[in-house]
Amino acid sequence: MRAIGDMLSDAAKAAAAKNGQDFSAESFEKMKKQVFADPDVRAFLTAHQDQLTKESVDASFASLYEYCRQKDSHDKVISGYLPQLFMEGPLIGIRYQASQDKQRRDKEAAAKRRIELIDLPEKLRRVKLADLDMADDRKQALFEVGAFLQAYQSNPHAKGLYLSGDFGVGKTYILAGLANRVAEMGGRVIFLHMPTFIAGLSSHFGDNSLQTEIQRLAACDVLILDDIGAETLSPWSRDDVLGVILQARMDNDLPTFFSSNFDMKTLESHFSATKNADDPVKAARLMQRVRYLAKEVVVYGNNRRLP
Repeated sequence: MRAIGDMLSDAAKAAAAKNGQDFSAESFEKMKKQVFADPDVRAFLTAHQDQLTKESVDASFASLYEYCRQKDSHDKVISGYLPQLFMEGPLIGIRYQASQDKQRRDKEAAAKRRIELIDLPEKLRRVKLADLDMADDRKQALFEVGAFLQAYQSNPHAKGLYLSGDFGVGKTYILAGLANRVAEMGGRVIFLHMPTFIAGLSSHFGDNSLQTEIQRLAACDVLILDDIGAETLSPWSRDDVLGVILQARMDNDLPTFFSSNFDMKTLESHFSATKNADDPVKAARLMQRVRYLAKEVVVYGNNRRLP
């Protein structure tokens, strides 16, 4: 069996060659001094001095050397991971742990995967509630969103919100901030643009996927229906699609959010007047579900889309 010193020497030679360095007995001794002078290495050796001997420290030099090379290096063995020393029996081992920055990025990526945007721009994934303008005209809406999020931490069946208001006052962005926060908390969110969704229902006919889509919307942790009231409904899309989704969510007390240019009373009139008929009874029934699921909050302000 080869002596550990020979193996360490070979490891050091390989590392030195990789870095374009000359290697000699003198440089190896210099390398050892640098490793054992490292504050983190010294702290580890001190903390585990009762478990270590001179022989075990010498036998662990390759791990100590790798640790010193990697902890401050931009050329990481594994990108985004930091080296960590640990006791591996009588020897010192090295393992790699995700850096705080990587953990943060991984957490953000996981949260983004928990939000499904349907017919809405990807930029909504970047909206943070903390970045939204806290103008007086939207304070009430932001307060209600905050109250929901606080309740949602302990109650996944907290009641949703119906944000009504003029064009461009920021209803969609407020709900995007809410969606991103719910996703950070571990909830799965579907956020869809109602007019485009209703207009595209026929695309599900060819592959018989409509029932699956309805079930997904009915069962997700949090559903957000953006711009409800701007769609053109038929009795079928009102009763057999939207009505079924909202009934299921009402039955299971699942948080549901809406944004609309209509207040709830006007939305009921919209539901009544479909393409082929006027049916106030079915409209009233549908609005009962909306009112059960969400509290109406008016968002005031000027059109923020205008320069």
